[in-house]
Parts: sequence; C-alpha cells; structure tokens
Amino acid sequence: MKLENVSFSYGRKVILEDFSLSLPDSGVMALCGPSGCGKTTLLRLLAGLLTPERGSIEAPGLTRTAILFQEDRLLPGFSAAAQLKAVLPKGADCREALDAVGLAAEADTPIESLSGGMKRRVALARALAYARDKSLLLLDEPFTGVDADNARRVMARLRDLQIPIILSAHDAESLALADRVIRLQGPPLSVISDEI
Repeated sequence: MKLENVSFSYGRKVILEDFSLSLPDSGVMALCGPSGCGKTTLLRLLAGLLTPERGSIEAPGLTRTAILFQEDRLLPGFSAAAQLKAVLPKGADCREALDAVGLAAEADTPIESLSGGMKRRVALARALAYARDKSLLLLDEPFTGVDADNARRVMARLRDLQIPIILSAHDAESLALADRVIRLQGPPLSVISDEI
C-alpha cells in the first residue's frame, strides 16, 4: 500500500502536500500526532471517502475497506446485534464479532441501554465483522472510552485477521499495541519518525 505525492486541501487550508508513505500488507500501524495535524483526513483518503487533488494512492490486492469513525455512528433503536447485521450478508452470524469485544451477552440489548464504552465496542465489532480477507481496516481513535483489558482483547482479534490495519491514537496504551508507530506533525502532514 502506497501514497505517492498526495496533496489535499480544505479550501485554502493545505492538509497534505506531496505526502508519500509506504505501508505493509499486514499488521497494525498506529498514526500518532497532535489533534488537527491531518490523521483523520489521511484515513479518509485511504478509505476513498476523499479524493486527492494530486498524487496517487495504491492498495493492490485489497478489495474492501472497513472504517471506524471517531463517532460511533450507531443506529438508534437497534440492538447491538442488529448494528452488525446491518453491514453483514443476510443470515451471517454476528456473535463472534460481539464476543471478540466482550459483548456477546449484550447481543439483544438496545443500543440506548449500553454505556459509552460499550457502544464504542459495538462500533468496533461492526468494523471487525465487515472486514474480511483482502480488506483494509481503518480505525480512527478506536479505543476512546474502552478500558485497557478490552482494548487488548480487541487488538488480539484484529491481529487474527492478518490484514493491514491502520489506527489513529494518542494514548500510550494503544500505541504500545501496534506493530509500527508513525509519528506525524502538521498541517501540512509530515512524518517525524517511523518506529517498528
């Protein structure tokens, strides 16, 4: 996966300018940098939700992208299981993904009855359920409100997928769980260090 000389602006505000980065085909990569430096924009460009003004993004062999936004974006009035079924093929079992985030017992619970951290884990489970072979998984601040034990459990499940996973994070616990930490500054976005 490769970004080559990518530029993107919001109006006159330049977020990326001739930005290049190569990423491996598997493993967990963490993007770390101050708020507003361009991490979320980078994830949206990788997801295809934004189009570069210049440059190219290549992800050969990847056929699907799953993204977890900073906001949970859960469906009101739906149970935890129904949140996952909304993105899965008809008849697919969602309990494995809920179990991976420690919420199998809450499958039938209405989303409004869950705590903030539990809602975040449902959103994570939905992204996990959608991601499959040849997928790219993008996670924007995935462990906000999630305790360290549950974050480690989810990360173990993520590693089992053996697909490229890119997450943005500020906290030391999330960064410690990654295989590679890319420290960024900006805007415009630039790499300070790339730690394996």
